[in-house]
Amino acid sequence: MSMFKVFDISGSAVSAQSQRLNVVASNLANVDTVAGPDGQAYKARQVVFQTVLMNASGAAAKGEAESPVTASAGVRVSNVTEDNTPGRKVRDPAHPAADAEGYVTFSNVNAVEEMVNMISASRSYQNNIEVMNTAKSLLLKTLQMGQG
Repeated sequence: MSMFKVFDISGSAVSAQSQRLNVVASNLANVDTVAGPDGQAYKARQVVFQTVLMNASGAAAKGEAESPVTASAGVRVSNVTEDNTPGRKVRDPAHPAADAEGYVTFSNVNAVEEMVNMISASRSYQNNIEVMNTAKSLLLKTLQMGQG
């Protein structure tokens, strides 16, 4: 495997984790939102990753057969799904967004879960950046070996 494929693989992971961090930020921003005029509260979103084969140029392979020696795998976001669990309901008849029974429906975002997702995505992002920095350092040392 070419050392340059490390950059493609880690780069795809950095991109995917960046999208995951954006979704987590959106979820955290909507933790305490209430149902809108349509009666629907914000639904938590989750990122779904998919392994994708990369060809020799580092682009996602589009069905062409790669030999096991030249093929490598990366990751991409295949879908962003909505969590359909019901949001929490709080009885507050004086609230302007209360329904006919006096309940206010909040989003179904779990702040603790989202913080765990944020830490996990952030660490994965940092680890992949470190992989790229290590590969860069190794390539530079390899080039300097002949200068001795």
